[in-house]
Amino acid sequence: MAHSSASPFQQPRAVWAVAFACVVSFMGIGLVDPILNSLKGDLGATDSQTTMLFTSYLVVTAVAMLITGAVSSRIGAKNTLIAGLVLIVAFAAAAGASDSISQIIGFRAGWGVGNALFIATSLAVIVGAASGGFEGAIVLYETALGVGIATGPLIGGLLGEVSWRGPFFGVAVLMLIALVATVVLVEPTPKPAEKQSVLEPIKALRHRSLATTSVVGLLYNWGFFTILAVSPFLIEFKPIPMGGIFFGWGILVAVFAVFGAPFLKSRIGTTNALFIALGGMVVVSLVIGIWADTKVAVIVAVIASGVFVGLNNTLVTSAVMSIAPVPRPTASATYGFARFIGGGLAPYAGGKIAETVMSGSHPEATDYRIPFLIGAAAVCLGGLLLATLRSDLDAADAESRQAVSNERRDSEEAVREIPAVEEEAVLAEDALHGDREFSGQEFGGRDETIADRSR
Repeated sequence: MAHSSASPFQQPRAVWAVAFACVVSFMGIGLVDPILNSLKGDLGATDSQTTMLFTSYLVVTAVAMLITGAVSSRIGAKNTLIAGLVLIVAFAAAAGASDSISQIIGFRAGWGVGNALFIATSLAVIVGAASGGFEGAIVLYETALGVGIATGPLIGGLLGEVSWRGPFFGVAVLMLIALVATVVLVEPTPKPAEKQSVLEPIKALRHRSLATTSVVGLLYNWGFFTILAVSPFLIEFKPIPMGGIFFGWGILVAVFAVFGAPFLKSRIGTTNALFIALGGMVVVSLVIGIWADTKVAVIVAVIASGVFVGLNNTLVTSAVMSIAPVPRPTASATYGFARFIGGGLAPYAGGKIAETVMSGSHPEATDYRIPFLIGAAAVCLGGLLLATLRSDLDAADAESRQAVSNERRDSEEAVREIPAVEEEAVLAEDALHGDREFSGQEFGGRDETIADRSR
């Protein structure tokens, strides 16, 4: 019986080029956190203006996710990667050279377009070019995801200590290196046989299960990005210590997304695991909201939120992919649109609410409390909606425990499609674990890999 023993880190140079670009791309999630207070001081920006750095980036990313399938099906995956990288380099550099907060907000929006094009294609390109099979590609991609999320705030803090312009120029330089490597090392990819319509992800919302899970994702991301974007105003540290706090947060996000979520799901099921993860988000949001004037409590809650962010990122996407009655690439784009909309609107809303409260008679007692209480309520509402899907999710879990599960086959097919999102890799890996657990074989033993089975 054939098997693959190759290390996931023994890859062609083309794979390493795209993986490096993935690391830098994922850095952008938390890169600006350490410099928010510097931007307020140096550019005279208001809270709502600085949080627009998240909103413009994420909302534009959300809308752009709807067109990535149409673009890549017409120009091919490599050209879509290159287009995304070019946009990121150009707009990141322009943001660093800006003289006003409004200019940076606009350039972050352009950065979001490039990020959507890149994220939507990078996983599929790595899977297509990786040696050692599908399983090895998953490990490599998830490693890049974890490194990027964890190091983004740290790099932002180190460069931001010199100047708030540093993180923007740093990303531009790193992405330029990745762009050159991609152009030189990645082989041209064939165009899909059929061209996708930009309306497919929107039409998919007519299905109750997909619409409900997408709204759950939107509400969860409202709480998540309230913590990510508004909490720096409570902590008010300089860039390096701020980067250290969010570095700890990012480590927990990565570890619990890759290892914690599959473990919980295999033990207690998707629905129960999600209730724990969403409940944890409610608790940390309430802690920050109630003890907003106690820095130690805020810092501990922010770092601890990484546990629940990591769990939710994987589990909510797993829920979407397992019960969506449409092709998984379409479900990915639909869910990506919904979650980025929630993540994008929350920071701006939080900043505006904080400004409104601060204009009251007792600003010192009420700064920033309400955004976090609203975030907790949003996540709680997401949990209530999730309860309406328990039977669907339980049925999907039962199917994933089959000896040769449809979930594994669908996940493998989905991750090779365009567009793809990072959590599909976790879902596929989880399905692989489930298959082998069912058959009584150890993960990584001398049994068939996904790549062997697919031949």
